Amino acid sequence: MRAGGHRSRWILILCSFWLIACQQKMAVQPSYRPLEKSEFFPDERASRPLVEGTVARDELHENEQLYEGKVNGKLAETFPFPITREVLERGQERFNIYCAPCHDRIGTGQGMIVRRGYRAPPSYHIDRLRTASVGHLFQVITHGFGVMPDYAAQIPPKDRWAIIAYIRALQLSQNAKLADVPERERRQLEAKQ
Repeated sequence: MRAGGHRSRWILILCSFWLIACQQKMAVQPSYRPLEKSEFFPDERASRPLVEGTVARDELHENEQLYEGKVNGKLAETFPFPITREVLERGQERFNIYCAPCHDRIGTGQGMIVRRGYRAPPSYHIDRLRTASVGHLFQVITHGFGVMPDYAAQIPPKDRWAIIAYIRALQLSQNAKLADVPERERRQLEAKQ
């Protein structure tokens, strides 16, 4: 090995040690652990109290209908936002993930979990659930009912509403009558028969 190559290797090693020894001065600042005593503040608390009126990010839930399924303390009868095709598609996707294992994909209550021995939920197509308010369905998804666990931690409020919109579409699809179809589409259906 040449002497120049040996020297460059040593220079490279020394530079590496020099770089490792360097660190940002911010890394060695004094800091406090939570609830530790502090000499800096007059109340001697290192953990500072929150400013009055502080709301945690994304936690201001003033819209009672959206976050609780209620309007003036009563179960909501309407949705808190317009139901669009995108909302229904999102609802179908979330329904298939969270609800179909028990309720099956059309809502009859014969999902895979039920076929494996879990207690069957009621069909969404019975009169009691077809006429139930959307606020009631929101409460059931949020807080659970009977053997159904709550899904508040897994499903955000807007997705709960999307699921309910999709459930309403399922209920309509399974109980629709020809008279429910608009006149123009009805003529097209009759022409195909």
